[in-house]
Amino acid sequence: MEVFYYLVFGVLGLVVAALELSKNNKDRVNTSSAFNSFKNNYLIVYSLMMAGDWLQGPYVYYLYSTYGFGKGDIGQLFIAGFGSSMLFGTIVGSLADKQGRKRACITYCITYILSCITKHSPQYKVLMVGRVLGGIATSLLFSSFESWLVAEHNKRGFEQQWLSVTFSKAVFFGNGLVAIIAGLFGNLLVDTFALGPVAPFDAAACFLAIGMAVILSSWTENYGDPSESKDLLTQFRGAAVAIASDEKIALLGAIQSLFEGSMYTFVFLWTPALSPNDEEIPHGFIFATFMLASMLGSSLASRLLARSTPRVESYMQIVFLVSGAALLLPILMTLFIAPSKVKGGGISFSGCFQLLGFCIFEACVGLFWPSIMKMRSQYIPEEARSTIMNFFRIPLNIFVCVVLYNVNAFPITVMFGMCSIFLFVASLLQRRLMLIVDKPKTNDWTPLEERNTEEDPLNI
Repeated sequence: MEVFYYLVFGVLGLVVAALELSKNNKDRVNTSSAFNSFKNNYLIVYSLMMAGDWLQGPYVYYLYSTYGFGKGDIGQLFIAGFGSSMLFGTIVGSLADKQGRKRACITYCITYILSCITKHSPQYKVLMVGRVLGGIATSLLFSSFESWLVAEHNKRGFEQQWLSVTFSKAVFFGNGLVAIIAGLFGNLLVDTFALGPVAPFDAAACFLAIGMAVILSSWTENYGDPSESKDLLTQFRGAAVAIASDEKIALLGAIQSLFEGSMYTFVFLWTPALSPNDEEIPHGFIFATFMLASMLGSSLASRLLARSTPRVESYMQIVFLVSGAALLLPILMTLFIAPSKVKGGGISFSGCFQLLGFCIFEACVGLFWPSIMKMRSQYIPEEARSTIMNFFRIPLNIFVCVVLYNVNAFPITVMFGMCSIFLFVASLLQRRLMLIVDKPKTNDWTPLEERNTEEDPLNI
């Protein structure tokens, strides 16, 4: 079955290369040299930030286990990370809008570097502090950088359509190519050079430090609402009012939470799904294959976003349906193919089919990221962008914490079925969003300051 892995990886690589090399003028957006310089600077920074994140991922569980912690203790450490992202994420998002997105991006670098340093200690309390810091950093990574990009793009007067170019390239490189290289580099450090499981975290800290230096030297500051009269509570209320008063924002938040909740659950499920009887599978190579599938999706997204039709609100309905169907494969395999009772060995026949389905799901993930970024740039008001984006992550983090806590309570087929239902619901919500967007506009955006005043006329 080893040939099967290389065959899947090779076919995906050829398809990605063909998609990139076959792009014509219709698939490309004509941009200016000033924009290209701005875009390349952001892509360098974003790739360094993602390298710092991807280097750590495959070795967190392994590092904790080498320190002698059991599954229960490790589970609590993971829950602490998602819990801190939920509790502190909204606060740091609001601070980013008020104190500056560039400062927030620098804070991400410092916080994640400190988290990497804690990995040198085998003390449980120190590792717990590291997980809390890592959770805060994750919230900053997935809100502050995008908020800075959108605000700076608009401040420099670039065309709105050009944002989709940066988004698709950021996902192609940062969530695809960089992830593959980071996985191979981490494997080189730990296995080839035998530097131990802490080595990838030290390498991650170095990449984060380089990225921080680029930010300090080349980025300018921008804000959401820097008003001195607004405290955090007022910002939270303004963000909540924006979500409650505009159905497009509420739908976008629900869609994001449903998809990302399914995506993070899939991260915990794919290994036991492919090796239910402790089959020997090349985890690193499969991870690289998934990232290549994600690159395929982001390459498709760049083509779609470069054209006026189909619109992002339209094709994302299909993406959610396909991703939901892909995660139904483990259930179908259980129903129609008798599970093997043989322990060990290579991947099973049903496992091969599931791997293909998982690659389809990862391609949908690659389509999702630049597309959701595009929709967020259109519908989320600038003055509270980071705050609202972190509001969206609250139900996501609650869901992942519940899944982690009860990961052994439900059969794996039930978990996949739940994820599929979530994705089908996301497709329905996406259709609702498209119908709302297609309605004739009766009024434009109301700034959050005006909304707050309307909510509370005495709050001036």
